Amino acid sequence: MPDLTACAEEFLEDGIITHERMRAVDANAQALGVTGLQLMESAGKALAASVLALRPKTVLVLCGRGNNGGDGMVAARYLQRGVDTAVCYLDSGTRTPSCAHQLAALKSCRVTLHPFVSTDDLRAISSLFGKADVIVDALLGTGATGTPKEPLATCMAMANASRAKIIAADVPSPGMRADRICAFHRPKAEGSQVVDIGIPIEAECCTGPGDLTLIPVRTRTSHKGAGGEVLVIGGGPYQGAPYLAGLGALRAGADIVRIASPVFEPVPDLIYERLTGDRISGEHMERLIGLAERADVVVCGNGLGTESHEVVLSVAPHCKKAVFDADALRLPLPKAGGETVYTPHAGEFARIAGARLPGDAGDVCGRARAAQAAVATLGGTLLLKGAVDIITDSHRVRFNRTGDPAMSVGGTGDVLAGACGALLCHLPAFEAACIAAYAIGRAGERVAEERGEGMLASDLVDRIPKELFRRQK
Repeated sequence: MPDLTACAEEFLEDGIITHERMRAVDANAQALGVTGLQLMESAGKALAASVLALRPKTVLVLCGRGNNGGDGMVAARYLQRGVDTAVCYLDSGTRTPSCAHQLAALKSCRVTLHPFVSTDDLRAISSLFGKADVIVDALLGTGATGTPKEPLATCMAMANASRAKIIAADVPSPGMRADRICAFHRPKAEGSQVVDIGIPIEAECCTGPGDLTLIPVRTRTSHKGAGGEVLVIGGGPYQGAPYLAGLGALRAGADIVRIASPVFEPVPDLIYERLTGDRISGEHMERLIGLAERADVVVCGNGLGTESHEVVLSVAPHCKKAVFDADALRLPLPKAGGETVYTPHAGEFARIAGARLPGDAGDVCGRARAAQAAVATLGGTLLLKGAVDIITDSHRVRFNRTGDPAMSVGGTGDVLAGACGALLCHLPAFEAACIAAYAIGRAGERVAEERGEGMLASDLVDRIPKELFRRQK
């Protein structure tokens, strides 16, 4: 597996990071061997350093039940020498395992612990708020929304009314003032002071299992069609391609998949929309436009051949979202009415971008290809397939290293396009492309372990759910 650390750093993103993206990066870091407790230790130590920079004599650390509270508890442990430190922590409900771990360690430290479950408990220790030079806000952290309930609301009001400087751990709790925000890894709010907590570069530059946390979880009240409706337009010269794409879409979570094709294959899970003749042509235009307007996402190009491009160009603006693959990747380049994903291999990229990519041998980590792909003005998200897949929307670049050489067999790209289409029903194009590349690559690795170079594209299909939805178990 190529080492991307040297070449990927230039593609690191900066600026505000969302809670959802940070959660994915954290999970990717843990998959790369950095434990959650290691990350918490680094965050808490950096938070303590931020406190000590203000030279306080007395510090009050306010901790919730989540990992943000655990960060605060680690900070308190590093403040136990030379600083009068008190920890006021919410003692009702369930703590995260990491927070519980830090609280257990804190009980052997030179700090005073003050659990609270009610506003009366807080009023009984109001003097702590009055005498503190610095208050650490580690109550709620990222992802918290809405108006805090009691007793947290009273806790925040007492902190806001104090004379102390307030340092927020990562992000201020809703309603809490902050004189300084100590942000871990990347800022989540304007005005943050960022500290490095040792997250590997590849956790952010490469796809990983953390990206799967972005997939919406289906609720018990979900109904038929909630997973999205995908239309696959293809076939004619090549029979199996649109059906592989359709099965990929079903296994990636789409509820309804229609295949609009001149070719019929008896796959009962797919709805066949029969097109007359042996090629998709202008006579099918009106029907295809109606089907495209109905679908959440259109996947187009699989097995299509070279004679149907005018139809593709006419249908494309009627697609809410689309994935264009294989024979749809021709100039003029089709573009959906909404978000668009293009999934070329190197040869198809050269055809649509007018630029030949360097070979894998001279660009093992994909840096040169990534730089070239990022400047291609295609007007959509690009999933450039290769030994290392490159996903870019011209603003962001992500590398995917999953996969196996046995996946060079025909049809695997069709499965990928279908899976990308299903994910695009619920996710932005860039995220859908990243997750599809990662999951299909993982599925390919699993098949290759069993069958080696005897892999069939259809072997991937049944492996998709386990790789894509395992984080829900």
